[in-house]
Amino acid sequence: MSATLTDGKVRAARLRETVANAADVLKREKGVEPGLAVVLVGEDSASQVYVASKVRLTKECGMRSIEHILPAETSQADLLALVQKLNADESVDGILVQMPLSDHIDSDAIVLAIDPAKDVDGLHPVNAGRIVLGKPGLVPCTPQGCVILVKEVMAEKTGGDLSGLDALVLGRSILVGKPMALLLQNENCTVTMAHSCTRNLEEACRRADIVVAAVGRPRMVKGDWLKPGACVIDVGINRIPAPEKGEGKTRLVGDVDFDSAVDVADSITPVPGGVGPMTIACLLANTIRAACKRRGFAVPDLG
Repeated sequence: MSATLTDGKVRAARLRETVANAADVLKREKGVEPGLAVVLVGEDSASQVYVASKVRLTKECGMRSIEHILPAETSQADLLALVQKLNADESVDGILVQMPLSDHIDSDAIVLAIDPAKDVDGLHPVNAGRIVLGKPGLVPCTPQGCVILVKEVMAEKTGGDLSGLDALVLGRSILVGKPMALLLQNENCTVTMAHSCTRNLEEACRRADIVVAAVGRPRMVKGDWLKPGACVIDVGINRIPAPEKGEGKTRLVGDVDFDSAVDVADSITPVPGGVGPMTIACLLANTIRAACKRRGFAVPDLG
């Protein structure tokens, strides 16, 4: 067996096209230009790249991008004041404060300060609670993208219906693991949440029709851990040495050992190019949802 690659770039491009069409309708029919505010504190190079990509794609989808680039020494009080200003700005539909923040800033306090209706990262306790209750809301972008990919992979087998499938979520972070498990439960999967301390982890993997790996350990999940024909979603982004490329060079790998998994799984996301593009596309979709909900408009089907 050789797994089919689940191309996140292609699926993300389709979602961005849907978002762009929705943004165009809002402009033409409602006179509304959805606005996404992105706040970056400091000069972390990875965060700068992420923010630049989000800003570019926001504009490409026909939405307004509002950027606030703050120095690393920005105080927590000043950052909270900016968040409150954005909360009160009716032209801002989504607020994203790029993580991680500097050690002198309490990230939880910042998340709590964001208006839940503008929390396009889906991290506010109100939005987390709506996932628990199975209610519609702003869902964290990475697990939202993972569910879209899983349902698309399963479309040919089950019509996209995940009911009754065994799913294993490897990782328990508030960003991915915990919301991922809840979203799959809401799709009527039987979900096991595992982590680095789980006993007999290999056996748990072998039972799973769907494996979502988000533990942050390079190539941890081996091919012989997987159930033949499994759908594998690799959320991990790990940088490891790549001496074959030259001294000091590195490369990106996932939490799944791709070379061995590809011979067992039915489908697998590559790293990079799998889950990552979907995360930003879902952020843009959340901005459209927030723009509509805040104004009492019907939320379009964004997939």
